Formats: sequence, structure tokens, C-alpha cells
Amino acid sequence: MGTGHYFWALFYFASLCSASLANNAKINFREKEKKVLDQILGAGKYDARIRPSGINGTDGPAIVRINLFVRSIMTISDIKMEYSVQLTFREQWTDERLKFDDIQGRLKYLTLTEANRVWMPDLFFSNEKEGHFHNIIMPNVYIRIFPNGSVLYSIRISLTLACPMNLKLYPLDRQICSLRMASYGWTTNDLVFLWKEGDPVQVVKNLHLPRFTLEKFLTDYCNSKTNTGEYSCLKVDLLFKREFSYYLIQIYIPCCMLVIVSWVSFWLDQGAVPARVSLGVTTLLTMATQTSGINASLPPVSYTKAIDVWTGVCLTFVFGALLEFALVNYASRSGLNKPNMHKENLKKKRRDLEQASLDAASDLLDTDSNATFAMKPLVRHPGDPMAMEKLRQCEVHMQPPKRPNCCKTWLSKFPTSWLDIQCSRSKRIDVISRITFPLVFALFNLVYWSTYLFREEEDE
Repeated sequence: MGTGHYFWALFYFASLCSASLANNAKINFREKEKKVLDQILGAGKYDARIRPSGINGTDGPAIVRINLFVRSIMTISDIKMEYSVQLTFREQWTDERLKFDDIQGRLKYLTLTEANRVWMPDLFFSNEKEGHFHNIIMPNVYIRIFPNGSVLYSIRISLTLACPMNLKLYPLDRQICSLRMASYGWTTNDLVFLWKEGDPVQVVKNLHLPRFTLEKFLTDYCNSKTNTGEYSCLKVDLLFKREFSYYLIQIYIPCCMLVIVSWVSFWLDQGAVPARVSLGVTTLLTMATQTSGINASLPPVSYTKAIDVWTGVCLTFVFGALLEFALVNYASRSGLNKPNMHKENLKKKRRDLEQASLDAASDLLDTDSNATFAMKPLVRHPGDPMAMEKLRQCEVHMQPPKRPNCCKTWLSKFPTSWLDIQCSRSKRIDVISRITFPLVFALFNLVYWSTYLFREEEDE
């Protein structure tokens, strides 16, 4: 009898377990989710206009934690001083009115797609210029409600944000672009924004920017006080470094080439007027076009940029090469008359000397009939000036030739007589310009790069 009761008890227990498993298998948890949503968000049960209570149900401010995922940074505009970014924006807070039974852990969270069903923080982007949501194929937004009343709001948005830039070191500069988020209507007595602990800002791997590199980002707080109260504010600073290789190839090397090409006129003959004028004017116009193209891609600012110094000095060198030819041409024309007059004077003096020498010879040969011819002694008497002069000339011819001096040879190119100076003054200007212009330009490069690179490191 006892054995039979025991058997029936086991049979009854097994039938109950199988029935319970069958009932659980038939439960539709989506239906349970609907019932829970109707229960916590039903009419007269939840008012989305009332903010949640503070920590542990106190009357303190509601705490909202923020984190961002930067998906891409499309453009960074220098002329508009703005940048465009696409990000996933997340907010998380606790609303104890939304607690529900998770059915022994079977309901991990509830999902909503309508933000107006629950209370939402009145956050806005204070430096936003334009923005839009993404609705393809469905609105990219969701709200998750967890059993403990925690609410997670996530949305994908694209923003165009203002980014005030300091272009004094352009294109050797670094720019800090901020993303600011603040409460519009709730003061810090009712709502406080905090960065999520751990990893508040995430950036997609292999973020590619055409002319910038994202070096790092910093999170901070930026609470603001107005006449209506103090409002909570968060900000993230994105530090961008401009890629210099692009500007080196597109601006600096072409400008150097134009300056060097303008020096070719120093090596052309001073009589080649069309060639030298065409070369100078062409390089000057090309440099001016290059400068205007650079300024067209930058905003009109009141201070001098590093690129302005570079283009201004290069333009000055090209213009100086053109003025140098004008000076050479003037010097060559102004010295034509005086050398001709001097040549005439020299010719006249030469004719006078020749005439004087002929007269002296005729006086020696012209003798009376009573004159006697005397043989000049072959032996040199001391004190004879003519003999001494002859001896000196012989000694000069007997001296061995001296080795040429390089410095004297180079200096001989710069004549010292008045006639030679007048005749080659223009050539002398060209020779000096061939040395002076490259040296001054090299000195400028040394000062320019050392100054701006040092200032870049100092700012960093």
C-alpha cells in the first residue's frame, strides 16, 4: 500500500511539471511586454510632463549621464569656421515610476520608438548651426526601459557645429573644435548632466579626414549662469592638427619655384629687354594669382597669418627682381654718353702724345752741317737716368711670372677706373643680385621656419 501511494505521488508530480513546462512554452513574452507597457504607461498612470525624482527617490535633481560615439567627421571648413559630424548620442537616467517585473529575468528591457511616451531631458547643442535626424529606412532612435526603472535613449544625428578658429599659424596650426550640450529649461536644481563613467566618448577606428588629424579629445563641464538660473552643460573638445604635407606641395614649393625662376633674369644679357621683362611680369602675375587663390579659401581676418608672411615675402622677391632689371636698364642707358666723351678725350691725349714723340725724334735727328756725330758709350755710367730706366725694364722682363690669385681674379671683374665703372655698372648690379637675392631668401627661410615651428611647439 505504501509503495502504491509513493508511485501515485511521483506520477502526480511528473504530470504537474510537464504541465508547467507546457504552459511556459506557450507563454508569449511579447504579449507580456505589451501588458507591462500598458501597465506602466497607461492612461492616468504615467505623466511624461513630470521629471523623475532624484537619487534614491529624493527631491534632488535628476541625474542624466551622457556618452557619445563619433561615427564620422565629414568636413572642417576654414572659411565658414564650422565642422560637420555624425554621431550616436546616448542619454541614461533613472525613473522609478517605470519599474516593472522582469518575470524572473526573462524580460531584460522594454523597447520604445516614441520619445514622447516618457519624460525626456531638454538637452540641446548650444553651438549647433544645422542638424537633422536619420529616418532611412526607419527612424534611427530607440528607448530602452530596464526593470529597475533605468531609461536609455539612443539616436543617430548629423550636426554642423560652429568652430571658432585662430589662424595666426595657418597652415602650421592646431584647432580645437567643441561640442557643447546644455539644458534649455531645467536648472541645476532640477536636472544635472554628467559624463558616463569609464568611456564617455568613443571614436570610430580609422577615422579619415582629408586635411586634418584628430589627435585627441577632452571632456569637461561648462555650466552657465544666466538671469534665470544656472544650467548644466557638458562639452567635448576635439583637437585637430592640420596636415602640413598638402600645403607644402600645393603652396610652399610652388612659391619657392616662382621666386627662383624670377632670378633667371639676372643671368640673361642686359640687352635682352623683351625676355627679361616677360619673365619678370609673368612670374609676378603668377605669384599674385597664387596669393589670391590662397586667400579665397580663408576667411577675412584682421590679423596676419603665417601664410600671409610667406606669400608676401615671395611676392616682394619677385617684384624686386623686376625692379632690378629696371635699375640695370637705367644704369646702362645713363652711362652711354659719358664713356663716349671720355673715349674722345683719351684719343685726343693719345694723338698729342704721338705728336710730341714725333717732335722729339725730329729734334734729335735734325742737326747742323757742322755737327759731329758722337758714339754713345756702351758702358753704363752711374747716375745716367736713361740707362737706369732701360735696366729697370729689362729686370721687369726677366722676372718670372707670378701665380694668379683667385681673389684678385674675382675682384678684377669689378673694374675700378671711372670709364670701366660707367661701362659695366649695369653688369655689376646683375652680379651682385645673383649673390644677394639667394642669400637673403635663404636667411628669410631660416627665420620663418624657426619662428613658426617654435611657436607651434610652444602652443602645443
